[in-house]
Amino acid sequence: MAFEQTVDFLFNLRNRGSKLGLSRMERFADAAGNPEREFPSIHIAGTNGKGSVCALLESALRAGGYRTGLYTSPHLVNLGERIQVNRRILAEDQIVSMAGELRQIAGRFADEGEEDYPSFFEFMTLMAFRCFAAAEVDCGILEVGLGGRLDATNIVLPEVTAITSIGLDHTEILGDTYEKIAAEKAGILKEGVPVVIGRLPREAERVIRSRARNLGCEIFSVAHRFAEGELPETNLAGDFQRWNAGVAEVILEVLRPRFPIEAETVRGAFRNVHWAGRWEEIEVGGRKIILDSTHNPEGAEELRKNLLATFGTPEGRLTVVVGSLGRDRAAAVLRVVAPYARRLFVIKPSQPRALSFREMRDLVPLGFDGEVIESGVEECFPGGNKCALPDGEEPVLLTGSLYLLGEVMTRIQANSGSTGSLQDRI
Repeated sequence: MAFEQTVDFLFNLRNRGSKLGLSRMERFADAAGNPEREFPSIHIAGTNGKGSVCALLESALRAGGYRTGLYTSPHLVNLGERIQVNRRILAEDQIVSMAGELRQIAGRFADEGEEDYPSFFEFMTLMAFRCFAAAEVDCGILEVGLGGRLDATNIVLPEVTAITSIGLDHTEILGDTYEKIAAEKAGILKEGVPVVIGRLPREAERVIRSRARNLGCEIFSVAHRFAEGELPETNLAGDFQRWNAGVAEVILEVLRPRFPIEAETVRGAFRNVHWAGRWEEIEVGGRKIILDSTHNPEGAEELRKNLLATFGTPEGRLTVVVGSLGRDRAAAVLRVVAPYARRLFVIKPSQPRALSFREMRDLVPLGFDGEVIESGVEECFPGGNKCALPDGEEPVLLTGSLYLLGEVMTRIQANSGSTGSLQDRI
């Protein structure tokens, strides 16, 4: 009951929306003793790929014998997935205890008005910092939540920063050009701290290089370090994941004086990393389900490449289950998946920004002549090892939103004896 009440409290904060800005987070962390200063960290921003880079880094550092902290978002099934030590998710009793302590600290600001009270993401971020400090991790690997400059994670002074990619996503918050979005993400750069950059649009790279020069940050470019055919291999599907592995490897090269790891240990860790929902194949009720986390236009182009590599030219034979948050995101994903689909099951994720069935249907390409079916997570996946989609030998592609993937994975795990599955699969 205590855990349920804690989750209700935290999710109620989430339902109030995001609160960008550092002053509230800085005051919150200061009141908690600034735990973010008690461990070395790596800070990762980017439109896509930042979570995968974090997972690759964590895998390599842990394989090298270091104790790791991993902070990512969002979670798929368990809230504790966001905060992991040596890839063990934060346990329910730890969440209850830490959230209780932070509520007492946050209570000092309660009388000053709702805008001064910490947000859900600020609670989770400070919880991660306290967890990593208490666990005495050798290195904390931190994924930016949104943007960079005003993100709650940006109170850290890391050993190295990285920007994985720049695409046109969250434009209503970050700006509608590559330059504006790059400026927000470049906000994580710190004076004299080296920065690693992945494959970026030219306009975005100019912005980041300019800020790096102003701050005296040495720049390490993955494109300069590797020819495309020489990028590190990883078991994560897609050529773009090799670019992510390149970002991770360059970061580790920058950190080698502090965290020496044999090159073969790094490459072995990259070939055995687990990162749920990234073109992940599972079987449910005898059907092959491909869990794909694509949720924005930049990612949709990589999804197109994965579909072509896996299924060849479009033949309209897949069952596609899709849901999305935002019209531009949905349009980009639907343009890619429709030629491969025999039928589209449209599901509205349980998120305020999720598009309705009618909005999604209006974005289906005009030339699509298959079925478009309105459905729900519980109708398609009743729970446990059951899939209620129409019989067929073709695979099922589930895509469009990480939140949708999380809802489906929660249903699959229900009554299946796999409530600890994330831990078991790592």
